Amino acid sequence: MKLLSVNLGRAKAVPYTDHADGVTGIDKQPAAGPVLVAAPGPKGVGGSGLAGDTVCEKRHHGGDDQAVYAVAREDLDDWERELGRSLANGVFGENLTTSGLDVSGALIGERWRIGPEVVLEVTCGRIPCRTFQGHLGETQWVKRFTAKAAPGAYLRVIEPGEIRAGDAMEIIHRPDHDVTVALQFRAVTTERKLLPRLLAAGAALHPESLAAARKYVSQHGV
Repeated sequence: MKLLSVNLGRAKAVPYTDHADGVTGIDKQPAAGPVLVAAPGPKGVGGSGLAGDTVCEKRHHGGDDQAVYAVAREDLDDWERELGRSLANGVFGENLTTSGLDVSGALIGERWRIGPEVVLEVTCGRIPCRTFQGHLGETQWVKRFTAKAAPGAYLRVIEPGEIRAGDAMEIIHRPDHDVTVALQFRAVTTERKLLPRLLAAGAALHPESLAAARKYVSQHGV
């Protein structure tokens, strides 16, 4: 398991975002050197967990529970075959492009060590949006991405430090439940009957998903 690239985005004006200033940081490019990773602060206040990476829409992105976004190179390769076009590292707006790691199959609460210092914890999958669709320029992209249910993973920072392309990655903790990123994603998008299963992940789960699962159980008496 290896970190292929660390990708950073700068604010860029585009016609396809709902941000009040018409800017987005989704167009991320590989960084040449080491990048500092640290908890950015609560959602709505903190942005990205990576120094030099811009989060423009803090209502829905960034914050401690979505500090870092990872996508498997294997998933990008799969989309390349399906779309018939090249997809560079960072094109999905991911901070980390990985190799040899089943990112969407990771368990909520699973912890990864990257390089000698950084430890990250999986919290949830990425929900596609209008900005993502506009950035990719693919018809019905939100619908297609959702149907595949391989969303990549958001992570919180457990131990800060520096990372760089080529760093080794290691799974250092796997919790005792079966709630994967893919399952969490399906539960909050297309298969809400799965929401009660998310409770097994406990406090490691993104707070918004945890609240949705609790609300579903309360309303349906599951």
